[in-house]
Amino acid sequence: MNLNYELLVFDWDGTLFDSTACIVKSIQLAAREFGLPEVPVERARHVIGLGLEPALKIAVPELPAERYRELAHAYRRHYFATVHEVTLFEGVPELLQALQARGHRLAVATGKSRRGLDEALEQVGLRGLFEATRTADETASKPHPQMLHELMDELGVPAHRSLMIGDTTHDLQLAANAGTAALAVAFGAHGEGELRALQPLAVLHDVPALAGWLKSHG
Repeated sequence: MNLNYELLVFDWDGTLFDSTACIVKSIQLAAREFGLPEVPVERARHVIGLGLEPALKIAVPELPAERYRELAHAYRRHYFATVHEVTLFEGVPELLQALQARGHRLAVATGKSRRGLDEALEQVGLRGLFEATRTADETASKPHPQMLHELMDELGVPAHRSLMIGDTTHDLQLAANAGTAALAVAFGAHGEGELRALQPLAVLHDVPALAGWLKSHG
């Protein structure tokens, strides 16, 4: 089968996993523990997809630099206390299974930690669908291209046959920096206007639209 994109690399949070609200709340609760001002929702949403400490430095700029590691521990405690209530977006398992059946190779590039991604994959039963994954604590954080470069190298797929799919400008910048095409979904952390400004192949508003686009163009 002649696929336009052999390798499909998905972001996790806000693209496959409906975790945006959980992440925002965990950032806000962690900041509150430190007696800091309430983190605005839009600021917390903006940093989703980055590695945790870089994200917290932007979301909570009032904290002294030497305390961000403590804040990260507080964030993780709040996140792991509630993430078991989070689910995949409706239709995601069926989409991934159909893509795999058509011959696509699937991977994940995420700002999560390795622990966070492994626990999430186990929770939703998707571990066996992805040939390779990269997390922000084992390689450079988005939008540095290293995540995508490592995935493409590991799986032996060139940039022109690879597609990055994500819900944030960090994902789209990652793709641009790595020399791959990018597809955006507008049901996660960043809004349609922000996403369109980076000129992805398309901006899609739900999982069925994503499935339809990939069936026609992928």
